[in-house]
Amino acid sequence: MENAAHIEDDTKEDQMKKMKTGKLPTGKLVRLACVGAVLMICGCISVGPDYVRPDGATPATWHAGLEEGITDRQSDEEETAKWWTALGDPMLSDLVGRAVEGNLDIKEAQARLRESRARLGISRSGLFPSLDATGLATKSRGSEETGGGQEREFYSVGFDAAWELDLFGGVSRSVEAAQADLQAEEEGLRDVLVSLTAEVALNYAELRTAQARLAAVEKNLQVQEESYRLVRTRVAAGLDDELTELQARYNLENARSQLPGLRASINEAMNRLSILLGETPGSLQGLLREQMPVPAAPLEIVVCVPADLLRRRPDIGRAERELAAQTARIGVATAELYPKLTLNGSIGLEALSPDKLLRTTSHAYTIGPRVTWPIFSAGSIRRNIDVQSALQEQALIQYESTILNALEEVENALVSYAEEERRRESLQEAAQAAREAMDLARTNYIAGLSDYDDVLDAQRMLLSLEEQLAQSSGTALTYLIQLYKALGGGWERPGTNAVTINDRSEETL
Repeated sequence: MENAAHIEDDTKEDQMKKMKTGKLPTGKLVRLACVGAVLMICGCISVGPDYVRPDGATPATWHAGLEEGITDRQSDEEETAKWWTALGDPMLSDLVGRAVEGNLDIKEAQARLRESRARLGISRSGLFPSLDATGLATKSRGSEETGGGQEREFYSVGFDAAWELDLFGGVSRSVEAAQADLQAEEEGLRDVLVSLTAEVALNYAELRTAQARLAAVEKNLQVQEESYRLVRTRVAAGLDDELTELQARYNLENARSQLPGLRASINEAMNRLSILLGETPGSLQGLLREQMPVPAAPLEIVVCVPADLLRRRPDIGRAERELAAQTARIGVATAELYPKLTLNGSIGLEALSPDKLLRTTSHAYTIGPRVTWPIFSAGSIRRNIDVQSALQEQALIQYESTILNALEEVENALVSYAEEERRRESLQEAAQAAREAMDLARTNYIAGLSDYDDVLDAQRMLLSLEEQLAQSSGTALTYLIQLYKALGGGWERPGTNAVTINDRSEETL
């Protein structure tokens, strides 16, 4: 009140001097500074719930037994990140490296990461004042009935500033949400890496499995062609009848009929690998045409304890960061219930003609706070808080579901790999017995001790078992790859991962 009286007592001459200098009285500046300081302190208040990372419920040990060379000892991070190197196949390692460099899904994930980083910058800008340069030149003419029909010119240049003080933490919560979104996208990029390395390895395993099956069929074809020539010779000599020759022929052609399907599978696997590498189909034909064995599993396979999945699986990390972001958005919605204080100000030059614009008498300014407080919104603000709270509940459920799915994937992969290894061992024994049986049947047939049916049965069984053995080797490798993927292998921690995350802010480290 005292200040108001003082202003009223100012003479017109004093007020003109203040306007000419373009300065506020020192007392006003001091009081405004004090008010700003108090409001800045109040800005430390953030409404809405503070995020607390939930405890993921995981068992102490895996339900599936650790067998077939599987151990749960402490593993090296780099060893887990580059698990494919343990398979001892340089070609596979080269393909994985090329895929990380050229895969389109990786590039898309990197673009989403850059988008999230830019959105974080937009959110942070709300914490600072805005400053605009303005310029205006108008010419107007009033009605002769109301204004005498006179023309009037007006010119102004200056700066407008506005600063909405974050009294109740709405902007801070939005920054918190954007930061969590950025971290979620970083985890999403690593999740793409996990999936990509696994897909490259799975398709590579399928390729080598199809080549091994093709090699088994071709090897058996050579044996059957020799048997067919032998039968024809015996038929020509009158030692066998035409039925035996026909049986040998359809057995041979039946085996040969498997070749086109296997060659097509090999071609499809090569093309899928090309796409994963971001290259055109057919680009890997020359590199992968040569038949190579199915990569063998390492002697020791290291798995982590269940609790470590929360740290190693990027899909779990992404779900947790999305939960954190949604929790912050409740605070953003809650802040809409409270007043907003904006400090506005402008300074510039105003004149009725351009030649007078630079005179000292043309100085002008305005300054003052603006307060807005929603009084009636028909409950829309509180309903929005309810919406954000429900979304937070959904995010929490999704986080818990992601953990359960991760545990299921590991348990299934552990059992499947162990059981397939047992099956492969049995198939190895069966295939060895089938080879000996075929040799014996062929010897007995030549000696006249048995008919050709025994040879046909032995050849069909050997071909079937050797194909199953080749398929089983590939299936066991597939389950092993799925186990590594389920454990979260295929990416390195920030600072060492193959895909560089540039311009990382301190808050996301």
